[in-house]
This record gives sequence, structure tokens and C-alpha cells, in this order.
Amino acid sequence: MTSTAPLPTAATRAWTPVCPLDRLEPDRGVAALVDGVQVALFRTAGELFALDNLDPVGGAYVLSRGIVGSRGGVPTVASPLHKQAYDLRTGACLDLPGVSVARHDVRCRAGLVEVRLRQEG
Repeated sequence: MTSTAPLPTAATRAWTPVCPLDRLEPDRGVAALVDGVQVALFRTAGELFALDNLDPVGGAYVLSRGIVGSRGGVPTVASPLHKQAYDLRTGACLDLPGVSVARHDVRCRAGLVEVRLRQEG
């Protein structure tokens, strides 16, 4: 008889150290490989955000190179390919209803940025 372990959930996945906070420039993105997943990290005036780096419209791993800004007070990143804006808080595309990019938990502890992958859907 064989048994398989359940996939980790957001509640059980571990936090992965990525980089010191001072390596993230404000209003710029950076890509990181977290447990085999390309993640786009963003630092704004007082917040950190983590999304999948894969642009769901263009199909390329480029969101970390997008333009960070805001729309109506919502922090956003615009894809460098087709310029769709994604809400950094939720991953929702503000230009195409129903399109979104996965978001992940991110925190800073003792000056070190850590990411915990989320299983969404």
C-alpha cells in the first residue's frame, strides 16, 4: 500500500528567506526563485508585495520588470509586455476582468524579506 502526502497549503508552507530588505529598491521589482516558483517582489513606500512573475496575458516571466505605480490609490504593477495593470495586493488585473496573477505572502523579519507561497484557486 502506498501513501502520498497532501500538498502543502498556505497555512503549512514554510517561509523562505529571499534577501535583505535593503536589496529591494522602492517602486522597483525583482525576481526570486522560491521553492521552484518564480516570484516577483515589490517594495513600495511602506509595503511589500509578492506575485507570480508569470504574466498571465503574455505568458512570459516578466512582471518583476513591470512599472510600479498606482491607480485610484491601488498599488499596481503594469506588465512590460502589454501594459495590463495588476493590483499588487490581490493580483487581480484591473484591465481584464477575470484575469489575475497568483499572490504570495511576504514579510520582513529582522531586516530579511521572506516569502511563503500560496496555493490559490
